[in-house]
Amino acid sequence: MAELTLQKAYIYLENGTYLEANSFGAEGTSVGEIVFNTSMSGYQEIMSDPSYAGQFVTFTMPEIGNVGVNEQDMESSSAHAKGMIVRNYQPRYSSFRAEDSLHNFLVKYNVMGLCDIDTRFLTKTVRTEGAMMMVASTEVSDKEELKKILENSPRIEEVNYIEQVSTKESYKHTSATYSYREFTYKEAPKAEAKIAVIDFGVKRNILNEIVNAGIAVDVIPNDFDAQDIIAQYQNKEIDGVFLSNGPGDPLVLKKEQEQIKKLIEAKVPMFGICLGHQLLSISHGYDTFKLKFGHHGGNHPVKNEKTGLVEITAQNHNYNVPDNITEIAEVTHTNLFDNTIEGLRYNDAPIFSVQHHPESSPGPKESSYIFSEFLSLIKR
Repeated sequence: MAELTLQKAYIYLENGTYLEANSFGAEGTSVGEIVFNTSMSGYQEIMSDPSYAGQFVTFTMPEIGNVGVNEQDMESSSAHAKGMIVRNYQPRYSSFRAEDSLHNFLVKYNVMGLCDIDTRFLTKTVRTEGAMMMVASTEVSDKEELKKILENSPRIEEVNYIEQVSTKESYKHTSATYSYREFTYKEAPKAEAKIAVIDFGVKRNILNEIVNAGIAVDVIPNDFDAQDIIAQYQNKEIDGVFLSNGPGDPLVLKKEQEQIKKLIEAKVPMFGICLGHQLLSISHGYDTFKLKFGHHGGNHPVKNEKTGLVEITAQNHNYNVPDNITEIAEVTHTNLFDNTIEGLRYNDAPIFSVQHHPESSPGPKESSYIFSEFLSLIKR
């Protein structure tokens, strides 16, 4: 394996913090929002999750890169994050599943990697002051010039990243969950229902889990026409709609909100995850708010209000639904870190949603039953 020569990189945060680091992956200058992720594994799944578009992900796990990358762990067709920030990058990967290095992966998708930096300090900064914008560069070292670049760049809430990550053409997804023992995708069970998946940045393993639950899937772009979907539902061509995860501020997505309102009025059964959960709230008239530093990780405790059990969940979001949505919906799940709402079942409609990621990629599988609940809903 050829020895990797790290490049010098320079970081400027909007709170005025200026840092030097080393760089792997793509070179250049990039602007994004800095967040931190507490997952112990799954860096490839995180970097290829479309919901991270526009963000630099600081990993609290100090050693990153040691298991390389492989095609099976891709959550989409590309890496979407602006960059990753790690304490130690390990170029010498060792895993029987590895096909390439993390460095080559980032170069392929033009994503920056920053290392040899105090990620504990960065995590504490974000935790104390909140998620903020930053710029990183292998080209510009001057603090004042970096500050100027950052000030003249759009903020993450001003960019519609859905337009970048959503599919441009409709397609069918037929793969069920991947078996790491047999190195193949499991055979999909016979479909008992069929749905349309609105792609705001959907993860592959969400689609796999839906198919695994016995549901046939048609994935359609974010610029969908609600009347077409309503007609398909009324003609029994589909049995419901899934609203996917995705990046950015949901309040920016005005066109999508208007179309979802029409689906709500037509009583189309719906299930939303993450951004889909937020869009359902907004479309019902309850605007979301931004959390101080968001929830990003594979170890977040969530209480199932129906069973009383605590589920350890995977999460990736900066926005949340408001508490007063209980005027029209029942809270089904609650985050035990900060008591924010994690799940809703709407009172007068066949609609429910969750904020966390039940597909567990990366993360635990304790919430995967939710996909079977969706099948039960649309069969009723």
